[in-house]
Amino acid sequence: MDIRAVVMGVAFAVMWSSAFTSARIIVAAAPPLTALSLRFLISGLLGVLIARMLGQSWRLTKAQWRATVIFGICQNALYLGLNFVAMQTIEAGLAAIIASTMPLLVGLAGWLIFGERIGGLGMVGLLAGVLGVVIIMGARLSGGVDMYGLTLCVAGVIALTFATLAVRGATSGGNFLMIVGLQMLVGSAALGVAAVSLETVVVDWSWPLIAAFAYTTLVPGLAATLVWFMLVNRIGAVKAATFHFLNPFLGVAIAAVILGEQLGLREGLGVAVIMGGILAVQLSKQKRAA
Repeated sequence: MDIRAVVMGVAFAVMWSSAFTSARIIVAAAPPLTALSLRFLISGLLGVLIARMLGQSWRLTKAQWRATVIFGICQNALYLGLNFVAMQTIEAGLAAIIASTMPLLVGLAGWLIFGERIGGLGMVGLLAGVLGVVIIMGARLSGGVDMYGLTLCVAGVIALTFATLAVRGATSGGNFLMIVGLQMLVGSAALGVAAVSLETVVVDWSWPLIAAFAYTTLVPGLAATLVWFMLVNRIGAVKAATFHFLNPFLGVAIAAVILGEQLGLREGLGVAVIMGGILAVQLSKQKRAA
């Protein structure tokens, strides 16, 4: 893995992890589902426009359309929608930690449901991930975390895990950026229906809100996708996924710096254990793919 790939991987991890902090700022001042629907509308239109400029087509295969709809609903509408609602009552760092367990859940589901070989290193990684989650949840539950918000985050990461397993390989065949843009538009439509039904649009306008919304739309929403696409093209999806191990630490660190969220010793230990677990699972996948 060359230095350019490392820089791209770290940049992607920073952008992905920072989304929870900017989302926390947004939901403190605006209806979460309405804001997220608008974000996906803008990001989706920009993604489709850039894809067309790159010569990509929206004439997708059946498998690609299935992936587009499933991911649009499960990732963009359910996973992120549930997280946006949850962050009205729980901290951005905790939401980032829960979301970052997705590679562990995918590995666990692949082993239990599809009988995929995981190897000794992968098994150690899964056990470490479970231990890290137990450590953090124990610390947060004793500190009085909001159970409603916590449940929404857990439901969201389960929805994302399901989508990841359901569409594996379905995005092959080109038009990757076009698929991502259309997924965002599907998510925007689904969230828009929910927002009209469930929310009253009352916005506390401020410059931090505008900056957070613009950042979330353009950086985690669009730039991170482009960087991920280039990274996968450069080193392959299995190696690129290794950088997910940085997400728990970065999510907590960014929330601490920007929002002043606190991290206790037990929670810090849990984050370190989860990072080690994710890294072990991804390295195990690399060994099997070699």
